[in-house]
Amino acid sequence: MRNHEDKITEAIDLYFSNLSSRKVRNHFRRHKPKNASHVTVLDWCRRYVLKVQKYIDTLQPKLSGQFYADETEIDCERRNDIFWCAIDWGTRYISAIHYNTTTQDLENAVEFMQKLKRSKKLPKYITTDAGVFYPTAVKNVFYSRYKEHKVEHIIINHSKTGKYNVRIETVFSKIKDRTTDFRGLKALWSAPILIQGIIIQHNFIEAHTTTNQIPSELAGLKLKVGTNRWLGLIKLSTQINNTYL
Repeated sequence: MRNHEDKITEAIDLYFSNLSSRKVRNHFRRHKPKNASHVTVLDWCRRYVLKVQKYIDTLQPKLSGQFYADETEIDCERRNDIFWCAIDWGTRYISAIHYNTTTQDLENAVEFMQKLKRSKKLPKYITTDAGVFYPTAVKNVFYSRYKEHKVEHIIINHSKTGKYNVRIETVFSKIKDRTTDFRGLKALWSAPILIQGIIIQHNFIEAHTTTNQIPSELAGLKLKVGTNRWLGLIKLSTQINNTYL
C-alpha cells in the first residue's frame, strides 16, 4: 500500500468510531501528507474488515450465555433493511448478527437463531421482545428433550408490562448513531461489511462504557494486538489469510 499502515488503521478506527469517510478524509487533509479520498477510506474499511473477520471466526470467546436479542431497521439506499443482533450480557460481547432486506419474519428469525447457536456458547437464556416469530424460531433451533440442554426463552412484552428489552436497545442506539453519521449505508453489497466493522469495533477495539473493559477481553480473548488494536488484529489475521497491508 502507498500509505503507511498507521494511517490506514487510523482511518479505519476513525470511521468506525463515528466519523464519515468524508470527515476522515478532511482530517487527513489537515494533518497528513499523501491524502486519501473518501472512497479510498471506505475501500480500506471494507478490505480489512473482511480480512479480520476471517480471523475472528476462528476464535473461541468464553461467554456467559445470558443473551439479549432483537431486530431493528437500518437505513440503506433509502430503504429500511433489517439488522438482527444478540449480545452476551455478562461480557457485552456481540455474539451473533444477521442482515436482510425483507421484513421481520420467521425465516430470517430462524436463520438469526442458528447463527446465535453457532456462537461458541449454548445460551442459558435468550431474552427477546414479543415479536410473533421469536417463540417458534427459538423452539425450532434450540429445542431439546434434555433438561441440561434446555434454553429458557424470556419474552418482554411492552404492551403488557410497559418494559422494553433495554439491554439490546443500548446496542442498537450505538449502531444507529454511527450509521446516521454515515448518512445511511449507501450500497447493499457493502452494508453488511460495514455493519460487521462496527461490531468488530465494539467487540475488540473500544472499552465498554459500563465495564470499562473491551468485551473480547472480558470474554477471555487476551490477544496480543498492542496499542494500535486494528493493526494488531490485521497482523494476527495474516495467520490464516497469508497477506498483509
